[in-house]
Amino acid sequence: MNFSSELLNKGNKTPAFSISIEGKDITTVLDNRLMSLTLTDNRGFEADQLDLELDDADGKIVLPRRGAVITLALGWKGQPLFPKGAFTVDEIEHTGAPDRLTIRARSADFRETLNTRREKSWHKTTVGEVVKEIAARHKLKMALGEDLSDKPVEHIDQTNESDGSFLMRLARQYGAIASVKNGNLLFIRQGQGKSASGKPLPVITITRKDGDSHRFTLADRGAYTGVI
Repeated sequence: MNFSSELLNKGNKTPAFSISIEGKDITTVLDNRLMSLTLTDNRGFEADQLDLELDDADGKIVLPRRGAVITLALGWKGQPLFPKGAFTVDEIEHTGAPDRLTIRARSADFRETLNTRREKSWHKTTVGEVVKEIAARHKLKMALGEDLSDKPVEHIDQTNESDGSFLMRLARQYGAIASVKNGNLLFIRQGQGKSASGKPLPVITITRKDGDSHRFTLADRGAYTGVI
């Protein structure tokens, strides 16, 4: 991605990324071709989505195979990048002119087994034990909020219900969220500004200068009282 010297001289942070396909770092290859990078971080057990739009005006981009694994890290130039997980390519779209290539990939650590219906009953246990058992079943690491671990579960049934659906139901009972991110089964309180370990998250102020575009829409669609 190219950024004007005017922006850099104003002291703004410059976004940075790192992308690998099948273990091969292609960051420098994409640097002058990347037109947009969109990471959709979904709640619950819906797979996250990565969209890459690339400039292929010279027709030299080699199409990745469907099923290829992309790893992504994001952050700011001059600072450590944060891993955002692995994504499996499942859709490739080429448009033109001008020629552009769009690659869509979904989180590779999403377990289809989480959608398998099963029967299970828990008695006289804790939230921590329930989440631990389900995480182990799907070979996921557990990231459990410390304030939830010892919450008692007197009795709860999972009747013809998937583990994903059951965890979301359990989370709602305790004002928490359940999701899978980067190989971790998250079960944490929402809206408290804390990590799974209970540490407060840093406060970040976002201003207009932190982005390069915006869209604002006002509509009167809901103002009609009838149809003629």
